[in-house]
Amino acid sequence: MKNFPGTPGTLTGLVLRISQCVFAVGSIASMATTHTFFNFTAFCYLIASMGLQVIWSFVLAVLDAYSLVSKKVLHNPVLVSLFVVGDWVTATLSLAAASASAGITVLYFSDLGDCNAGEECQKYQISVALAYLSWFVVISGQRIVESYANHVDCESIPWC
Repeated sequence: MKNFPGTPGTLTGLVLRISQCVFAVGSIASMATTHTFFNFTAFCYLIASMGLQVIWSFVLAVLDAYSLVSKKVLHNPVLVSLFVVGDWVTATLSLAAASASAGITVLYFSDLGDCNAGEECQKYQISVALAYLSWFVVISGQRIVESYANHVDCESIPWC
């Protein structure tokens, strides 16, 4: 089976996972440094979702790094299926959290004009933008792994 760039165990896959992790950490850091984020449920959900994204991306980045260092192939059909499902779940949660937070940001700070502290509003906007970037990288990587999974031999996967 041919190695697609971005599949598990490739340098491109490692870069994608590190990018996901960095954007998610940036989103959390930007949101958590504000004083009133905990007053908004959507912002708390964003932090929880990005926290899950950090854990998932970090674990897969470690697997990719291990695969590159040890020259082992991570193209086991069951493992690839796990990556596809995990990326799908984290991408869905990330998009929902980023969209909810963007809606709250626009409603409270643009439509209602309730943004007296300019720096805090900018941090909310930066956090939402980084969450969307994290989602975009996740969905890009997920589509690559999914396209690879479509070319994997399905005989060893019971649900395939």
